[in-house]
Amino acid sequence: MSPSRRAQLAVALIFVVPLLWGFNFLIARSAPGVIAPNTLAAERWLLAGLAFGAVAWRELWQHRRAVLADWRHMLVLGALGMWICGAWVYLAGQSTNATNMALIYAISPVMIALISRLWLKEAFGARQALGVALALAGVVHVVLRGQWGALAQLQWAAGDLWMVGAMLAWAFFTILLKRWRSPLSDMGRLAVMSAWGVLVMLPLLAWEAASGPLPLLSWQGAGLVLAAAALPGFGAYLCYTFMVRELGAARAGAVLYLNPPYAALMAWAILGEPIHGYHLVGLLLILPGIWLVNRR
Repeated sequence: MSPSRRAQLAVALIFVVPLLWGFNFLIARSAPGVIAPNTLAAERWLLAGLAFGAVAWRELWQHRRAVLADWRHMLVLGALGMWICGAWVYLAGQSTNATNMALIYAISPVMIALISRLWLKEAFGARQALGVALALAGVVHVVLRGQWGALAQLQWAAGDLWMVGAMLAWAFFTILLKRWRSPLSDMGRLAVMSAWGVLVMLPLLAWEAASGPLPLLSWQGAGLVLAAAALPGFGAYLCYTFMVRELGAARAGAVLYLNPPYAALMAWAILGEPIHGYHLVGLLLILPGIWLVNRR
């Protein structure tokens, strides 16, 4: 494939990857009563990790000493990116809707920019600060369900809190990916991080199996695991890796901005969840805020 055709494909994938990631929010809403959150996350990343490893096994063997020496970094990245950003999203799905989850998660690029300025000393001017303020206002508007007068008596839904934690974990996951270098390709790193993420989740999976009423796997649960591993797991990350290589990180990051409208439309079309006015107002604040943050 010629470079121009690869670039065209990468641009087209900007509108496909949010659809793949959007399924994760729908899976989170469908999982309660079917499969436990940590069980779903662990089984998802076990399958996705095996798929990543099948593609990258040669370079994993070639760099096996570097992989073993870098185990601490991979452990932290696996815990942040695969456990917290996986299981906590599924925990959130027990008490909040898919649109709320996507809108809160959409603040991740803003938090990445803010942490980069404070920790990595990257440029962050007045325009970026305005973007942070707008995006944060959009998230608060969603959490408050548009009732700003209730701010003094704020009571967060448990699902919103789980999503805020997952959003912060994704921000630090991204920052640490930039800070900690590796000889592995993106596919190789994802295979190793998936393995560590599964190891971190094994005690929680065992606890859910011993104390919870839900089975480790049922036919319906197996369908959710396969969907989570294939679509928002292997498929989305494989496409995203290609986009980063062809377009660069900044342009590829546009997929995160499209997650909220995609998730809202998918939740409305598939799950029948209503779209409220406060969702639209929050989106109208978040998207311009994220655009300002990424202006040079």
